[in-house]
Amino acid sequence: MIRCIVVDDKPLAIDILNDYISKVPDLNLVFSSTNPLEALEYIMKNEVDLVFLDIQMPQLNGVQFMKIVQGKCKIVLTTAYTEYALDGFENDAIDYLLKPISFERFYKAVQKSQHYFNAKNEPQVVTQVIETTPTVDYIFVKTEYKLVKVNTDDILYIEGMQNYVAIYTKTEKIISLQNIKKMEEQLPKKQFARVHKSYMVALNKINSIERSRIYIADAVIPLGDVYRDGFYQLIAANH
Repeated sequence: MIRCIVVDDKPLAIDILNDYISKVPDLNLVFSSTNPLEALEYIMKNEVDLVFLDIQMPQLNGVQFMKIVQGKCKIVLTTAYTEYALDGFENDAIDYLLKPISFERFYKAVQKSQHYFNAKNEPQVVTQVIETTPTVDYIFVKTEYKLVKVNTDDILYIEGMQNYVAIYTKTEKIISLQNIKKMEEQLPKKQFARVHKSYMVALNKINSIERSRIYIADAVIPLGDVYRDGFYQLIAANH
């Protein structure tokens, strides 16, 4: 049983999460509060496994809260603001839930938490893992006169330009006679994300994210509103 608490300065948000928690047999709600300082005091005096934590709160924000807790319990962040996602993951948050939170998305975060606690409690055994999903190491793209092989690990980002795309790699810029939607279908979804109507990025090449800008190498890629939630959920899934 996972002992969890809910911390949010909005009573309605607490009520929603309390209701979700009651629907999951493996979760045991032991405390909830609109006051982060009160929640901190509870954590320091009691055994808590998991905290559903709002980021934007008076007195103490969620990132400050996580730094004080220092790994005493695991955190799932809840907020209406995507720009704090990177701070959350840097502080080892299990997941990042964007409000309004659906039960389906909440349950995915719970499953990630369950995997963490199950792995923590299992004896450490060295096993051989067999990869069942083939890795896409390269793709062929059509240029003006030929097909060019491009190693996926070399790709930094892709810019769509009407009926062709510019593929920016570590060493060169390749112009391909196809649209960005076709590129999205070719590339592995766990490694690449559409972040704008005109841009895709390689997740492992991102240096930093600041509000609506993604920094890769010397480039600044816009993060479109339409793609924002899906992008941060993909980052959460790969975290």
